[in-house]
Amino acid sequence: MNLGQTEPIYEQQKPMDELREECGVFGIYDFSGEDVASTIYYGLFALQHRGQESCGIAVSDTNGPKGKVLSHKGMGLVNEVFTGEHLAQMKGDIGVGHVRYSTAGGSTRENAQPLVLNYVKGTLALAHNGNLVNTPELRRELELGGAIFQTTIDTEVIAYHIARERVRTRNVEEAVANAMKKLKGAYSLIIMSPRKLIGARDPYGFRPLCIGKRDHAYILASETCALDTIGAEYVRDVEPGEIVTITPKNTVVSSTEKHYVQGGIPVEKENLDAEAAIASNRSMCFPPERQCETARCVFEYIYFGRADSYLDGVSVYDSRIRAGRYLAIDSPVEADLVVGVPESGNVAALGYSLESGIPYGMAFMKNSYVGRTFIKPGQSSRESSVRVKLNVLREAVEGKRVIMIDDSIVRGTTSDRIVRMLRDAGAKEVHMRVSSPPFLYPCYFGTDVPAREQLIAYDREIEDIRRIIGADSLAYLSLERLPELTGGLPICNGCFTGKYPMDPPSEDIRGDYIH
Repeated sequence: MNLGQTEPIYEQQKPMDELREECGVFGIYDFSGEDVASTIYYGLFALQHRGQESCGIAVSDTNGPKGKVLSHKGMGLVNEVFTGEHLAQMKGDIGVGHVRYSTAGGSTRENAQPLVLNYVKGTLALAHNGNLVNTPELRRELELGGAIFQTTIDTEVIAYHIARERVRTRNVEEAVANAMKKLKGAYSLIIMSPRKLIGARDPYGFRPLCIGKRDHAYILASETCALDTIGAEYVRDVEPGEIVTITPKNTVVSSTEKHYVQGGIPVEKENLDAEAAIASNRSMCFPPERQCETARCVFEYIYFGRADSYLDGVSVYDSRIRAGRYLAIDSPVEADLVVGVPESGNVAALGYSLESGIPYGMAFMKNSYVGRTFIKPGQSSRESSVRVKLNVLREAVEGKRVIMIDDSIVRGTTSDRIVRMLRDAGAKEVHMRVSSPPFLYPCYFGTDVPAREQLIAYDREIEDIRRIIGADSLAYLSLERLPELTGGLPICNGCFTGKYPMDPPSEDIRGDYIH
């Protein structure tokens, strides 16, 4: 049952030079039978930074008619799509929610999640964060079998493959495991079946997924900040390649608690050698040739994650403090003030200040009510999307040498405008420091880094970029510093090096199938 769709209220305004967040997923199973829709709402609210284009919630009552799902989704922010009336109608003790951002071509109400699928075994509701690189092949296989698609997102492809596997497996966990053998790319999944909540993460661990607990309820969420918001305690992260199943009978059961692989042979955990023990978080659903080194997206720590979150046990706040400190060590400059471009640049700016001894200050006022869906000005309007979102505090920067810290430069247009705004406000010098290396290659795993030709760093020296954006000096975080941001966890840095943990697709399909 669908509780209705929300029509778009605003035209979409996508800034030219900002990375777009990916998606956020949230799921909960309350064993005491309490309704969970309002909890999902607040969980999604905490994850709003991960996707501000569309959102949705699907719930079910495990004590009611099997397979009856109530859902509501639409375009816009969480507090725009959902009202108290919507939430009051959504009765159920198990549910899943999603916030989404897409690239060009995918911004439609039909592509909002969670997806609810009715099939011969009942229902599935699925929310997905990440992007597959083999979507066209998987989609073609299903189409040749008679599948009819309602969306253009790879989440529907995943859902269909799970449903098809479920017809010939003992339970939905096995169906998920079999489907995962076919999936290539980045995915953190939350799947709601009539009596189970399942979380799954790709073997590389590109995208985060954690487990929480509150009273008699268990939660799956993209980030720990969502657990904090609803008063839940952090239990642990879902490991790369792991499938977890949440039920009242067994609480949290992991696919990796019973099955370990050494030399391609299942062994007991206590019999693993040291090298295999390190890799013991890999699920048996992956054959030896698919077992791999983990490759967490480093931009989760630089930009996507909320500063108060922990991702795979690493504090996002600490990662950004370290990035700022390394910039101060490796690229010092004399100045009077260090400022950050809100929000993700603020903590790195504090780190730069702590290391350099140069005072940290606030130079920008951010309009917190803009989000990403403000009314688009007419063609004749002179209003800049940057100025709508940010304004400079003249009193803070006038007559001063300013170090401005931002998380990245994509095309350079926004950096150019912000540097100009600081100069217009009276800054004597503007030195830009970037808490990531230069983008040189596109991303195919969920971060909207565009084609090389659109990247300002492509085929340009840093001095060329400095001249284009109008800064007095420019420096990036060095590539060698990236592993230190994640405490040594293996990372994916393909957008900086072109060395991806798996082969990218032969054609750039992101406009059609990306989230």
